[in-house]
Amino acid sequence: MNTKFNRLGSALLLVMAPGVVCPAQATDLLVQRPQLTMGTALHIAQGAVDACRAKGIAVGVTVVDLDGIPQVVLRDTLAPRLTLRISREKAYTAVSFNQPTAQLEGRFPGAYSVPKSPGLLISAGAVPIRAGGQLLGAVGVSGSATGEQDAACAQAGVDAVQADLDLQGQP
Repeated sequence: MNTKFNRLGSALLLVMAPGVVCPAQATDLLVQRPQLTMGTALHIAQGAVDACRAKGIAVGVTVVDLDGIPQVVLRDTLAPRLTLRISREKAYTAVSFNQPTAQLEGRFPGAYSVPKSPGLLISAGAVPIRAGGQLLGAVGVSGSATGEQDAACAQAGVDAVQADLDLQGQP
């Protein structure tokens, strides 16, 4: 009897729930997502350090993955230790909001707003890393006199690999 009930229940469920959104492959049990290789993350970080170094600026750089976990952290020889924490928090913020941190400045007014959350830093100097429009991570830079200089160096790091990322991101 239980078998008959289970079959009837399954049939009713299939008939009554045509609007339920299911993944394209209902049999898939795992999600696959692209991940930067360590070599690519290192290339981005080194590109950011080199861009700032060319301007005479010593910086700290952090590349985070899609979860905001650091993949590569570099600190130029004379960059203050504090640049490591700041670059990490900028990168984490950029990947969390999927936006350059410069675009977030002034967006959250109020004493108890989002920027008070631990690990977030709403300050220019980090940009998302994308391939074919898909978010892969972010790079944060700290140590320049302005957030705009940090952001320019972060973007230079991404630009160093963007063409290759876009080729990989094609279906």
